[in-house]
Amino acid sequence: MKRSRIARRVKQTPDTEQLIRLAAGLGLSGSRIEDAFWEVRLGTLIDRLLEDGDEAALNTALDQLYEDKDRAYDALSYLIEARCESRNYPTKPGEGSENNANKEIDLLLFVAPILAWSRFSIPAGTIPEPQLANARVQLQAHVFAEDVRIGLADFLFSPDQLPQSYCDTAALTERLTKSALHSRDAHLDPGQMPETISFLSDTRYLLGVAAVPRGAALFRWQKEDSGRSEVLKQWRSQGGEALRPLLPGCASELLLPQAYHAGCRDADRLSRPYSLRASVAYLSTTLNLTAAGLRAVIAPFYDQRMEEYRIGFTLRNANEVIHGVVWPLLDAEDDVADMAAQIESVLRDIDVGEVAVLDHRLTMEYCDDCGAPLYPNPEGEPVHAELPEEQADAVPRHLH
Repeated sequence: MKRSRIARRVKQTPDTEQLIRLAAGLGLSGSRIEDAFWEVRLGTLIDRLLEDGDEAALNTALDQLYEDKDRAYDALSYLIEARCESRNYPTKPGEGSENNANKEIDLLLFVAPILAWSRFSIPAGTIPEPQLANARVQLQAHVFAEDVRIGLADFLFSPDQLPQSYCDTAALTERLTKSALHSRDAHLDPGQMPETISFLSDTRYLLGVAAVPRGAALFRWQKEDSGRSEVLKQWRSQGGEALRPLLPGCASELLLPQAYHAGCRDADRLSRPYSLRASVAYLSTTLNLTAAGLRAVIAPFYDQRMEEYRIGFTLRNANEVIHGVVWPLLDAEDDVADMAAQIESVLRDIDVGEVAVLDHRLTMEYCDDCGAPLYPNPEGEPVHAELPEEQADAVPRHLH
């Protein structure tokens, strides 16, 4: 996802210089015709670098343009994401219906995120065939337009198991493209996936590629008789029933399926208030109290720049931090004045009894023994979050 980039000293190559030159041209373009000129040349270069696995050239160009605070950064990052997650494919014999023979096909890597929380482990891993088939039916009935074919990955991803680079994303798109063209699903080897860490609240992702004749509607909301809110409502109702068996013992909330990068960004953004709500629900249940019996302490944490807010929870009549939540900065967010107000608003909406906002900077610190973040107490000190001993069973310590 697009996050604030950290400057790195990397030697520029001819490919990097060409990326920067073409992106600068696109950033300064003043017409759609000129846009197309730069996009064709830039897209061809990006495709070659993705195929060659040259992640360094892409990141070096992005780092340079980000430092320059240039419009070219947005132009290049947008186009790299587009080339990773979408394809234009000429129809071959046996692919598609007779009505679509000899037509080009648009393909898009999409994601269907699920927010979840549980006192137990949130599952990730291979999706059994019956649940995958049910998910396919509901996606085609409520999310995608009529002529769309999809190929799903038979794996429920945790954030740590998503593609970790542009080249990895492009490779997954290519793999799932072959499945989508034949309306089949793709098997992913769970042994090749990284281990996932257990968190109280986290996101899970269903991934696939959608294929449609070029120029036709891809999503149901592109039709005149529908909209995103109605699609989301139907997906949560029908898709939720299909996917619920994958998340036993979990509270969950389905998000709108959409293009991969946009969907992941929305999931990152929406997971932050969801984590606060999940945290208060968990503490209320575990400690047998209402949200009014809790205090939340909000503080900004810095490294070289501001990185995140951390929220420490205490009992309203005590100072010991019993739980904590990290609220990371995303996209182009920086040290913005209203971020703490947004966090405070979420906490007050869920009736937390007392909310304190600290205005002094705290250093990013972690526990030396377990690596967990330290959270602010009412005195402004970063401390370890510890539940009272009688409740501190095998429960994840903090939220993702």
